[in-house]
Amino acid sequence: MLDVPLLIGGQSCAARDGRTFERRNPVTGEVVSRVAAATLEDADAAVAAAQAAFPMWAALAPNERRTRLLNAAEQLQARSAEFIDAAGETGAMANWYGFNVRLAANILREAASMTTQITGEVIPSDVPGSFAMALRQPCGVVLGIAPWNAPVILATRAIAMPLACGNTVVLKASELSPAVHRLIGQVLQDAGLGDGVVNVISNAPADAAAIVERLIANPAVRRVNFTGSTHVGRIVGELSARHLKPALLELGGKAPLLVLDDADLDAAVAAAAFGAYFNQGQICMSTERLIVDAKVADAFTAKLAAKVATLRAGDPVAADSVLGSLVDASAGTRIKALIDDALAKGARLVVGGQLDGSILQPTLIDGVNSSMRLYREESFGPVAVLLRGDGDEELLRLANDSEFGLSAAIFSRDTGRALALAQQVESGICHINGPTVHDEAQMPFGGVKSSGYGSFGGKASIEHFTQLRWVTLQNGPRHYPI
Repeated sequence: MLDVPLLIGGQSCAARDGRTFERRNPVTGEVVSRVAAATLEDADAAVAAAQAAFPMWAALAPNERRTRLLNAAEQLQARSAEFIDAAGETGAMANWYGFNVRLAANILREAASMTTQITGEVIPSDVPGSFAMALRQPCGVVLGIAPWNAPVILATRAIAMPLACGNTVVLKASELSPAVHRLIGQVLQDAGLGDGVVNVISNAPADAAAIVERLIANPAVRRVNFTGSTHVGRIVGELSARHLKPALLELGGKAPLLVLDDADLDAAVAAAAFGAYFNQGQICMSTERLIVDAKVADAFTAKLAAKVATLRAGDPVAADSVLGSLVDASAGTRIKALIDDALAKGARLVVGGQLDGSILQPTLIDGVNSSMRLYREESFGPVAVLLRGDGDEELLRLANDSEFGLSAAIFSRDTGRALALAQQVESGICHINGPTVHDEAQMPFGGVKSSGYGSFGGKASIEHFTQLRWVTLQNGPRHYPI
């Protein structure tokens, strides 16, 4: 069992009132981590620590910030085994956590490369003798709120570019992966960023709303970033707006994968299986809708069903498990209700659908239509639905018939044809002949519609985590009308 204290001002500490909560393995029920349950006063203290550290961190030369972030990347990757040891919090496979660590290290490296790319510009002025500049400067304290499903990647992403831009950070850990999020804070602390530069707050599930509201309302918090569900994202966005704080929101998705009539079906099947079922479909980019031209739909379905039948879900430590567990049994109950609704209304179960506690076998459903909840609701599980259409325009209509717009994919041997469609798909991300699940540290990552707004990643993040200021220098006399 892992003991998980708070990280405030460089110090590990218990909650002020001594309270803790437990996170249990969803498969075995064993306690994985015993976690400090922060009070409102602890939240205040974390922000105060970040505010106190801000002048030092913001004043560092960019290459010194770069050096410290690069050191953090190396330390994070070197401690991969510690992150994998905490995978029991979410029931994920070890290979998923290993991938998380590798990409998170690259996120830190990419952020390090950005420290010298935070530039301004000279703007011509109509005022004689006025030298006008637009400068980007650090904002102050940034609040990052990260989810559990890709815990190392998404918590690191919430921290890395704010730090590169010269801000300090308070990370609000997920109640479902608190040990992992706290370990990220410790890695950054051990890498020598400085006391208070990164602070980590964990809270009991019942206290989440109050802690988040307290953190956002704190006057020292100048920016907010959140990755998670659309439901909670709306709340975070509303709270941020109430306090006039810009928020970067990356929310839910229901990614479509379009298979045109000329597609390489084997390649499309491989991408669909990976995109729909990796990490039990608990990825914001997961392929939920397979939108297939009717001319090739039967052949595609047969090939995909054969592939899915080989993907056994089970206890992550079992040798024959290809896929792991859902985050908890309640997730399985929720997803099974979506499956049952579709089947009751005439859809056909092609393969999968068996639920045992938090273990749900990968599921493929054909014949889904708009009367069924699975047509519109994000399952956030190992479930993909087949939607058939006649021709590219119908496939495009089906793809865009969703409130979400995060990731999408198109398979076609005619890349010009696919690119023309990609420009019409309503999503922040679209991959041609690749899976919907794809992330690289330097790429702009964000969605449209109910999938949020703004982009994480490399240069795209700079505008979110800096303040643009207009500064002038008057050379010589200036004329005034009075």
